[in-house]
Amino acid sequence: MPERPFSPVIALLTVAGVWDHHLGSQLRDLGLTTRKYGLLAHIDVTPGISFSELARRSHITVQSAHTALQTLVDAGLVADATAHAGAASDLRVTESGARVLRAAEERLAALDAGLADEAPALVSALRGLHSEPHAADPASNLQER
Repeated sequence: MPERPFSPVIALLTVAGVWDHHLGSQLRDLGLTTRKYGLLAHIDVTPGISFSELARRSHITVQSAHTALQTLVDAGLVADATAHAGAASDLRVTESGARVLRAAEERLAALDAGLADEAPALVSALRGLHSEPHAADPASNLQER
């Protein structure tokens, strides 16, 4: 079988999948997935955020945001202060949601420390990408050419 050339994109996706699995395992008993954790964190830092803005920031459809958020509302982690048809949403993390978010962040910090110990060069490279996220955006790079 012929050997394929190294693909940094495939390598990054593989590493991301492995660590997404680790994070998902840590969040499961809190009633969260990686996506729900991200949504909860966005709502926490932007109280009153709308579904459409939340979807935009999370790179998902509004319908997907509604579906995921409904489970967070049903679990008592998020409240919508204007939950009636036709009104703009006013999403906020509840006290229970804040406790769950703190627990999730503690677990994430432990995973971050483990990754930093295992792959310090990767963490350093990722820190650089986080500082300039558009540098890693293939669409923006293609437009510049």
